[in-house]
Amino acid sequence: MSAKPVPVTDSNFSEIVDKHSLALVDCWAPWCGPCVAIAPIVEELAKEYAGKILFGKLNIDENPKTAERFRIFSIPTLLITKNGKEVDRIVGLVPKDQIEARLKKHLE
Repeated sequence: MSAKPVPVTDSNFSEIVDKHSLALVDCWAPWCGPCVAIAPIVEELAKEYAGKILFGKLNIDENPKTAERFRIFSIPTLLITKNGKEVDRIVGLVPKDQIEARLKKHLE
């Protein structure tokens, strides 16, 4: 697993998420201030949890099908999936410790 968030698209979402037992996908857009603010946190967590959790980034402007499928109405939205199924979601700009606490609940 990568120590950096991997690009996720409409065409590779299932392939990427399904083959990792635990994944966090950052749904964002370049014009979104809070999305830009949360990006370094996601990158830090990707380094810290490399090999345990896959981190991905989904630009919702370029990938509307996945955004619609998961009913992403506000960004940033962090989708947490386990074995390909959504198990949690964090909406908005939240501190690193809150994201980490939610992820740890799903780590086995």
